[in-house]
Amino acid sequence: MAERPEPVSDLDWEPQRARAFVDAVADIYEELLSRLPDLPVIVHEGLEQVRAGVVVDVPDEPTPEAELVDYLRRMTFEHSAFLGHPRFYAYVSGSGTVPGAAAELLAAGINMNAGGWRLAPSAVEIEMALTRWFAQQMFGMPEGAAGAFTSGGAMANLIALKIARDSRAGWDIRAEGVAAGPPLGFYLSSETHVVSDRAADMLGVGAANVRHVPVDDGYRMRADVLREMIVRDRADGMRPIAVVANAGTVSTGAVDDLEAVAGICRDEGIWMHVDAAYGGPAMLADDLRPLFAGIEHADSIAFDPHKWLYTPHSGGCVLVRDLELMRRSFDLEYVSYILKDEEHTDWGIDLGRHSPNFSRGFWSLKVWVSLLAHGRDAYARRISHDAGLARYLGDIVEEREDFELMTPVGLSITCFRYVPSELPASGAEGREEYLDLLNERIMTEIQLGGRVYCSNAVLHGRFCLRSCIVNYRTEADDVEALVDIAAELVDERVAKGRASGYEFVIAEADGRIMGYACYGPTPATKDTVDLYWIVVGADAQGRGIGREILARTEAAVRLAGGRRLYVDTSGTEKYAPTRAYYRRTGFRKVAELPDFYAEGDSKVILVKDITP
Repeated sequence: MAERPEPVSDLDWEPQRARAFVDAVADIYEELLSRLPDLPVIVHEGLEQVRAGVVVDVPDEPTPEAELVDYLRRMTFEHSAFLGHPRFYAYVSGSGTVPGAAAELLAAGINMNAGGWRLAPSAVEIEMALTRWFAQQMFGMPEGAAGAFTSGGAMANLIALKIARDSRAGWDIRAEGVAAGPPLGFYLSSETHVVSDRAADMLGVGAANVRHVPVDDGYRMRADVLREMIVRDRADGMRPIAVVANAGTVSTGAVDDLEAVAGICRDEGIWMHVDAAYGGPAMLADDLRPLFAGIEHADSIAFDPHKWLYTPHSGGCVLVRDLELMRRSFDLEYVSYILKDEEHTDWGIDLGRHSPNFSRGFWSLKVWVSLLAHGRDAYARRISHDAGLARYLGDIVEEREDFELMTPVGLSITCFRYVPSELPASGAEGREEYLDLLNERIMTEIQLGGRVYCSNAVLHGRFCLRSCIVNYRTEADDVEALVDIAAELVDERVAKGRASGYEFVIAEADGRIMGYACYGPTPATKDTVDLYWIVVGADAQGRGIGREILARTEAAVRLAGGRRLYVDTSGTEKYAPTRAYYRRTGFRKVAELPDFYAEGDSKVILVKDITP
């Protein structure tokens, strides 16, 4: 007779125990909401500190729940970044809605798999209703347009471009592969997010067949050049199949001329995809919607609710004009372990047949509940307000003598830089290089300080500070603080530099410091800056790092009124080419000293006279 196994219920919590644990975690969340404005935006810890604080051994026996709650509380308040903080303006990351957080808990608790309708009937129907609403009501696509949720913009763009490839290649590319026909071409602007380049790589299109169309002064794709590129490539034997237009670039918030792009795609028989990962939800705001005229003609759109719909990470969305093309791009005729009796059941579609993900969580619930809780009008007001705050920040920058607006405000992005009033007029040699270096330092000190947090953009080769407001907690006093704190940090840095007499120029590559320049006044001339030392790491040889440090440091010397540039190099023969380079650029040897850090080695001191 078969031996009946005894129950093993270690993982099966009683409802009362589950409620107590969830309540304890909810208490942490409530505390976070209460304390958030007063917390630092980013906890300044290094890798080892964070690792020591959060990585523990997996125990053989259960961790007591009180101890586990204490661990979660410490993880939250001592080792986390608070992207929902009202003074977080970096990158493009929404603040996370409260209804969305609660819905995410419930979705995890129900634990449906939205890959199959029978495994998640409510999840599939909510996702389909929501994607139809986004496609048809928000973006103006025709009846029949819908889509699917995915992990984020990178996957949404990849899915859309796969559908474009499969439907426009001109042969059965899924069966025969990309090598069975002519090269396929994708067209992006020079401002398009890198995820589309990565999609071309993953889809077998290849980087060599991706065209980066130049942009105009407003960072919008030049439609005239796009058309010329398509015609030329077609004549050369390439098959152009997809254009990726931008509806809110990550650097400046630029929106391409979508009507013009749509016309070209229609004329040339090319798939029009719109990367609206950031800007898409601005379609809800009456004052911003006109910027997106033409988006309704798109064959596909990617956008991220976790950006400007503020919902919790992660949740991206891909929308297609013809949902059947999406199914054709991912479905397989037969999967042996998935039997669906169409005659005797009344089931809906299986989303696992419309995207790469067979297993899919209830990603749409947090977005759906957030929209239901707040309503379309509240979203419209807040998105418009974010854009207004960005314009206000731009106005503040233009009113101050020590800051400069780098480009007109786009959507909710403001790009600016600090410009010391004592600098020479625009056009002076080394001025721009010095401002790049100065604003890099300012951004780093802003981020390390934790009171506010911005990121950067590089516009026409120039480094600037960048604020992107997609946060319903941010208000006018928060954007004022960004400019005030940036100026304050400059004042502190100048004061410290005068007291200590040292500044640094650092060059990095592959995430490592490859070389640096340390400079300050000589003991004999405390009031002037005229002593500069440069150290170039061994890994920098042959990579141009030394030339970069040298050029940037010379620029700083001139602007600071320095008179001499000293270079400290190793005396070994290995570094002879470096010393030879310095001598070719005007340096002369003045001394050779013992190296206190490498016994038997020496330091060769070179000097170059600098004209202020």
